[in-house]
Amino acid sequence: MKRIAILLACVAVAFGAQATPQQDKMKACNAEAKTNGKTGDDRKAFMKECLAAKPAADPASPACEKSAADKKLHGAAAKSHIKKCMADAASAPK
Repeated sequence: MKRIAILLACVAVAFGAQATPQQDKMKACNAEAKTNGKTGDDRKAFMKECLAAKPAADPASPACEKSAADKKLHGAAAKSHIKKCMADAASAPK
């Protein structure tokens, strides 16, 4: 019985664990630092700059935020609307 519980816990962790955006960013910055041969203080400075950099703004973001404002949505409703709007824009054919 213990083995089954342990196995189920391992499967849940393996399939349920997703990296956060910050973890993805850290992985990308680490890979870029390694590719560029950064070591020591150069690597520390590079990582600090890389992790502090803001991602490029999605062009649909302002339109989705305006749409939420036009509908007078606030809080969770606005956040949900913007998230769905961005997903729809990302999946739309280009």
